[in-house]
Amino acid sequence: MGRVAGGALIGALLMGGLGDGRTQTPSIYSCTDALGRQRTSDRPIAECADREQRLLNPSGTVRATVGPTLNAKERAELELRQRREAEAQARRAEDLRRERALMVRYPNQAAHDQERAEALAQIAVVRQAALKRMAELGRQREALQAELEFYQKDPAKAPLALRRQIDENTRNQAAQKRFMAEQDAERDRVNARFDAERTRLMPFWAQSSAAAQSR
Repeated sequence: MGRVAGGALIGALLMGGLGDGRTQTPSIYSCTDALGRQRTSDRPIAECADREQRLLNPSGTVRATVGPTLNAKERAELELRQRREAEAQARRAEDLRRERALMVRYPNQAAHDQERAEALAQIAVVRQAALKRMAELGRQREALQAELEFYQKDPAKAPLALRRQIDENTRNQAAQKRFMAEQDAERDRVNARFDAERTRLMPFWAQSSAAAQSR
């Protein structure tokens, strides 16, 4: 059914069909939208403008059907809105799932604080090992520099193996510094994560505590 014909049918139905002055019978519009949801209304349903809608009598029987009333551009715009709505609903559902998972995982602040401490302790162990390695490289560099002093009057005479050891030591120290910086960044990320979780969980903890005290 074309757009004009569909509109004409809707108008005729709303006016009572034949325009003979009889009392208008209420119509109920019903359809399944693009997201699979069943919709009903006492007027044409915008979310189903791109598909067939059924007009029901008060008894639930089908009085008539109305075809799509959108052109190609309008259908594309409607599909885009519906897709965005579906994506937003999916994000909200995922956020809710994560919130519930957090509540189960951290029923109170003590549990949350304990896991934070454990995560930071692991990073501290790794960082301590990196510091130990840096100290070793520092002592190695001092020994290499002491050996190099024998050639301070003519550095070009320093053995190639010694110069290579010094270069390797320089590279290793730089790598360790980068690694330690990464551990510092990881520590900051862990703290930021737990801070954000704590902010979201504080109302839940307060509510749980109040409920426990009222028992």
